[in-house]
Amino acid sequence: MQVFEKRQNNGQSQSPSQSVSQTGTQSGQVSQTGSQTGSQTGSQTGTQTGTQTQSGSAGAMPTIPQDAPAGILTVTQPPQQSTSYYKIAPNEFITFAWNFSYVLATPTHLTVSAVCENGNTYPVGPTDGIIPGTAASVIWDTYSYQTSHPQLPLAQAEYTLKIWGDQGPDAPRAPGYLTPNSALQFALYTPQAYTPITSGWSCTGCSGALSQYITQPAFSAVVATLLVMLLSGSILMRRI
Repeated sequence: MQVFEKRQNNGQSQSPSQSVSQTGTQSGQVSQTGSQTGSQTGSQTGTQTGTQTQSGSAGAMPTIPQDAPAGILTVTQPPQQSTSYYKIAPNEFITFAWNFSYVLATPTHLTVSAVCENGNTYPVGPTDGIIPGTAASVIWDTYSYQTSHPQLPLAQAEYTLKIWGDQGPDAPRAPGYLTPNSALQFALYTPQAYTPITSGWSCTGCSGALSQYITQPAFSAVVATLLVMLLSGSILMRRI
């Protein structure tokens, strides 16, 4: 009986080294769990705080005095005082340039459009009329646009160039904000293909103008006067 009890006690008892090992392992697990929790919490808090700070900075609007003048855009090329004519042909590019005045709230983008007198509106430039808000010019390849948009071709007519910012084409005047501009008028035309004279070309207008002169009474009178003068002169020369 004593031998059996000793064996039973030996089976249930744990050595000091095993107890210390288990305790250390549990403590290490608790330490790792605490470290992971603290790291995750700190990382998430820092990330959220940084994101909120960046969002707040991006959404900040400039402070504009109420008595500040409205921002304006002035087209410098071509001149606004006259109508410029441009032909729709290969390697014929149109450059529109401008400058800004009193613009305190820089727009994120500009929209540039050509409004035809027939009511159609065409985007200007290689990026469908949308350019950066700080851009001061745009180049328009009308021939490339014409060939790539057969469903809405450019007409031979006069156009109005319209430029506006984030507030839209009909934005009212506001201190420091860009006022839409539609002061420039220009025209587009398509040159006629060259036709050599040997192919049977004739000037219809020239022939019509000559026929109109012949049918005029004054023209007949001038011809008759010249004939009389020639005949009279020849008779006088014979008498001499």
